[in-house]
Amino acid sequence: MKLGLYARVSTHEQQTLGLQRDAMAAYAQQRQGTVVLTVEEVGSGVNERRQREVLMRAARRRDIDAIVVWRLDRWGRSLADLVGTLHELQALGVGFISLHEALDFATPTGRALAGLLAVFAEFEREILRERVKAGIAQARKRGTRHGRPPTVAHHAVTVRQLFAAGQSKAAIARRLDISRASVRRFLG
Repeated sequence: MKLGLYARVSTHEQQTLGLQRDAMAAYAQQRQGTVVLTVEEVGSGVNERRQREVLMRAARRRDIDAIVVWRLDRWGRSLADLVGTLHELQALGVGFISLHEALDFATPTGRALAGLLAVFAEFEREILRERVKAGIAQARKRGTRHGRPPTVAHHAVTVRQLFAAGQSKAAIARRLDISRASVRRFLG
């Protein structure tokens, strides 16, 4: 079995990369698997993970048969992200193994758990959607404008004065650090 190993820590101060790497290497040796690719990342889970994408590309090319992680939270940014990548790996026929949780998504039990995770991810998305809608409704009740504020409106008086003084629309945009398109739209 060709394995891809993925280890991640959030900050350079965390010292678990070696621990993760050793545990995954021991698993590969115990299962008589061949480690084809080892990916290590340092960075927050919310940031884009370029190295994880390297591993996903290897899975799409079928260079690996399974991905091994130390813990599920090292792989997924959120439950929805975890479920999405697990679904893609399952469609590709690539296994996913989490050592800490003792989960192997290539087994029937693991696939059943993946289905449960998908249900909870959908539930999480629905709750988040409802919270956002409730927050927007509450803000509108208070009279708070929803959405991005119009940049040029904050400088309306200055834009008119500078234009009346003979400044070009491009010069006004540079001076006030707003887009030329906004100035053109505002002045008509």
